Amino acid sequence: MKVRDIGEQGLLKKLQRFCPDDIIGDDGAVLSLHNLQQLVVTTDVLVDGVHFSDTTTPPHSVGWRAIAANLSDLAAMGASPIGVTVGLALTGDTSVEWVELMYQGMSDLLKRYDTPIIGGDICRSKVTTISITALGQTYPNRVIKRSTAQPGQVIVTTGYHGMSRSGLELLLNPNAANIGSEERSKLIYAHQYPQPRLDILPHLWEIMETDTITGMDSSDGLGDAVLQMCKLSGLGARIDMATLPSVSKISQCFHGDQALNWVLYGGEDFELVLCLAEEKGKTLVQTIGKEARIIGKIVEEQSVILVDGDQQYPLTLKQGFQHFS
Repeated sequence: MKVRDIGEQGLLKKLQRFCPDDIIGDDGAVLSLHNLQQLVVTTDVLVDGVHFSDTTTPPHSVGWRAIAANLSDLAAMGASPIGVTVGLALTGDTSVEWVELMYQGMSDLLKRYDTPIIGGDICRSKVTTISITALGQTYPNRVIKRSTAQPGQVIVTTGYHGMSRSGLELLLNPNAANIGSEERSKLIYAHQYPQPRLDILPHLWEIMETDTITGMDSSDGLGDAVLQMCKLSGLGARIDMATLPSVSKISQCFHGDQALNWVLYGGEDFELVLCLAEEKGKTLVQTIGKEARIIGKIVEEQSVILVDGDQQYPLTLKQGFQHFS
């Protein structure tokens, strides 16, 4: 069954089952915020052939990844989610099953955070496009920004980087690496089902009662995140190559230079990259455990340098992925 077979109203009827009955139906959703909390709004657009494809992403994963990108942005702002809207542009030849499976992927991730789909829109298009707007809430003293880094602060990452890009490579080129099935599945899963780090927020809120945290997510890569925060803070950073264990891990499967590039600029790992006082950073890493690391420090000199023993390599935004470049 195709979308054109049931039309807009028929498709809306099927998709409304993913939304709360008491919110959907009017021209807009009405949500109540707790007293003194602030509303955080973020939007991401995913386009067929750019962010997903039939080769790399089954429909359930398309929905999951679309939501993960937005929830990750909320986490990077220090906000907990309260609802999302879905803008959907489809070809008439799209199967209804594909759409329902995609919404199921969205719903499966949202249920983890008790967050509803509260509305949206659908229209006909030559290219399948998904636009998610996520709404979150937080208190003023818990808002995390990119522009407040201070010299001497350490840089903390909440997990490994380059895993998603490695998984994408295996999906595009199954013979790209000679690795075992378990490791292959782990890398592919990292690409198809990224985990937004909302679980970190309670620890960050506790620190922010007395200290400032600067941060953003690594949707465009670890290197990009550090560069963006340094640029907006008017500072620089020194990153220690030895603290990036995923480089050696991925190098076991792919070429070393390629592995380093994917760790720094591969993107879509959706970890948090944070700048905070050294002692607080050490405590946070111990609390998170697993792949969390202190990878460097913020410095006054306005350049971001990757330090590998006696060698130093400057990082620039031009090295990462940019739309239209």
